[in-house]
Amino acid sequence: MSSLPTLCRLDLWVHPIFDEIVQASGQARLSVLPARGDDDATRAGLRAASAYHVSAAKDELPRQWFVGAELLREYPNLLCVSSSGAGFDTIDLAACTAAGVPVVNQAGMNADSVAELTFALLLAVRRRVVVSHNQLRHASGFTRESLMGHEIRGTRIGLVGIGEIGRRAARIAAGFGMQVCAYDPLLDAATIRERGAEPVDLDTLLATSDVVSLHCPLDDTTRGMIGAREYAAMKPGAVFVSTARGGIHDEDALEAALAGGHLAGAGLDVWLREPPGNDAPLLQRDNVVGTFHTAGVTHEARRNVAQGSAEQLLMMLRGVRPPRLLNPEVWPRALERLAAAR
Repeated sequence: MSSLPTLCRLDLWVHPIFDEIVQASGQARLSVLPARGDDDATRAGLRAASAYHVSAAKDELPRQWFVGAELLREYPNLLCVSSSGAGFDTIDLAACTAAGVPVVNQAGMNADSVAELTFALLLAVRRRVVVSHNQLRHASGFTRESLMGHEIRGTRIGLVGIGEIGRRAARIAAGFGMQVCAYDPLLDAATIRERGAEPVDLDTLLATSDVVSLHCPLDDTTRGMIGAREYAAMKPGAVFVSTARGGIHDEDALEAALAGGHLAGAGLDVWLREPPGNDAPLLQRDNVVGTFHTAGVTHEARRNVAQGSAEQLLMMLRGVRPPRLLNPEVWPRALERLAAAR
């Protein structure tokens, strides 16, 4: 490249540290492109860009700016891509690999925040926090006993996935005096034990856990993984929690399991459509507590994610392999493309 490469992002909200790091680096020009309203300007900006920071929020990012085969064909100068979160629902990893484009995510950078909200949701369900709050605001003449909930101490939590978030959830669960088991087909039994959980298969986890909590990515192996059969296999009176991704669990089947009384409640941060409509059946239930995919949306986590993304994009533009590379097999070709572009 005869001049500085261009690193672009859309004008969706990002922590200011992202722009500060890029601008202070002296390694790249920052280009902020409109997500909506001026597609011609965005196309021109992407055409000139070498690096692209893309939002991981599938329902906030306009579909035409998802990174897939079509976008990569239209903008062949793109050398590297970074997801704004641990998930990469807006990036077609296979298409990027085929095009020689390395992709990074920010796995672990918001893990503390997500693990914390897992237990905020669980405690809100088990201790009936939202019900109590609404009674205090809108009712009178009720008793404390009518709002009694349950302790989580001494209960068993089953973690579906024990990566960066799951291992933190295991530590928090141990602090609450819970027994912890985990299912993770990507890890061996010794690693799962090292991360604080008893390794089990999925059927055992469902049948023996008082709380089932999802901490796995959304991909072809997990899409629709928790449905009517799995809810029926859970212990009567169990609680279901997900801070993972919408689409892993079947919302209609969950509503049926709650309506039939088989499950005691659910804490949900993620939805098939985000946000769900105000009339979503699950949100009408007193034993469901919902949030708007905010598990990883804290000031601290957003700063960590933005910093990680900026640093990894700049590393790739320097020809340095980044720590959270999702398609490592592409790296030799990526170096060749980078050298040819200079």
